[in-house]
Amino acid sequence: MAIINKGTAFSNGEQLSANKLNDLVDAATFGTDSVDNASTIVNANGAITVRDSGVTAAKLATGAVTTAKILDDNVTFAKLTDVIDDDTMVTATDTTLATSESIKAYVDSVTIGINQTWQAVTRVIDDTTEYTNSTAKPITVLVNARYINVGGADDLQVYMRIKPSGGSFQALPLIDEIGFSGYSANTGSAIIPPGSIYKFFQGTGGPTITDFQFYELR
Repeated sequence: MAIINKGTAFSNGEQLSANKLNDLVDAATFGTDSVDNASTIVNANGAITVRDSGVTAAKLATGAVTTAKILDDNVTFAKLTDVIDDDTMVTATDTTLATSESIKAYVDSVTIGINQTWQAVTRVIDDTTEYTNSTAKPITVLVNARYINVGGADDLQVYMRIKPSGGSFQALPLIDEIGFSGYSANTGSAIIPPGSIYKFFQGTGGPTITDFQFYELR
């Protein structure tokens, strides 16, 4: 069982020389019996190296591995098994981290106002016609309505019925304005979750609203 492979071999009766003695030491390599082949191996150059799978957490002393001892180039994404690159965050758990690109992409996809613009849209106030937020993020609906010269009936009321995905219609007030001398005007807004259906209706007690504008941030 050879621990070290000698750099040169001698024959019986051979005369020693300085060169042969130097070769004996300088050209020596470690033999396979010098390692356990589990945590260490002898590489192609005859040097003892640590096997990739040879270092386990159990073999590391507490506090032995510090940030200063880890080369920057040795920390690659492929070696980080608990970091996800998922723009939808569907695979996120309470034990994983996420890349900054995925975090930004996810926030951009759900935050109102990012990659959205105000658009003038056509809507009717009839409690019948339904509209759907078919985008992947919430939108903001804004309505501006007014009465002008309608006599004494000047209270202004506009409501919305909204049905979240999988839910049922719920009525929400958008505008509830007490007018004066036949004039009333106001603006109301609401946030519509993705997949929600919504429609508009007018409160009772006032004339039909004919002067209104709708805008959506989508």
